Amino acid sequence: MTKRRTGVAADADDHDKLAALAEKLGLTAVPPVLPDLLRQAEQEGLSYSAFGRALLGAEVQARQVRRVTRSLKRSRLGTVEGLEGFDHAARPQLEPRVIRELQDCRFVAEHRNVLCLGRAGLGKTRIAKALAHAACLKGYSVRFTSAADMLEDLHASLADGSLRLLLRRYTKPDLLLIDELDYGPLDTELAGHLFRVVAARHHRGSIVLTANSGFTKWSRLFPSEPQAVATVDRLIDQATILRFTGKSFRQPREVHGAPLDE
Repeated sequence: MTKRRTGVAADADDHDKLAALAEKLGLTAVPPVLPDLLRQAEQEGLSYSAFGRALLGAEVQARQVRRVTRSLKRSRLGTVEGLEGFDHAARPQLEPRVIRELQDCRFVAEHRNVLCLGRAGLGKTRIAKALAHAACLKGYSVRFTSAADMLEDLHASLADGSLRLLLRRYTKPDLLLIDELDYGPLDTELAGHLFRVVAARHHRGSIVLTANSGFTKWSRLFPSEPQAVATVDRLIDQATILRFTGKSFRQPREVHGAPLDE
């Protein structure tokens, strides 16, 4: 007659069964932490409810980490420098308080836009990526793209009739970061694609956008004034506008020779 195992052997068997049940339920974070939690429960006399909270809490935390990891990968943000070490003194007219408030991502919940405007090298993309990264951490879906890549992508989709499907790539995320809007003048077709994206997201999703020039020069980007007005009006509606001024962060390492004639 086989005797029931007792003591350590029985405990080990119970641990294995609990781990197997957790795996069947898809609780992938439970098996690795189960031995330590059981040991803690035995040593500290945890109540059933406290043990259950600790066990399920570990699973919830692990799922949140996985969700954020997936969100960051899908966002295509690439390297994010963040705001630590950002020289706010170099941008005296841009209040750090405003940036911190934007990192709360209330603008995403309210489907409003953030427009970062100023000459090249002033930190616009760094700030924009920091806001997008904060949105990922808060559970929002994010997509990063340059204006050139997005419009070329949409233009290429006309060849195989996938435009409607591809538009969802840029209209579905909670936040779309469009970098370097004014990279060059747009023809009628590209301006139409830009308008479709902006109009589809108007009051439905947020856009964080960077551009090297102000609104007064944007009319040069569009083939007609009506297209410029229709697009810009939707972008600035209820938007937060960050104007970047000052000296560029990008400086040459060495300069040799005489100055070039202008």
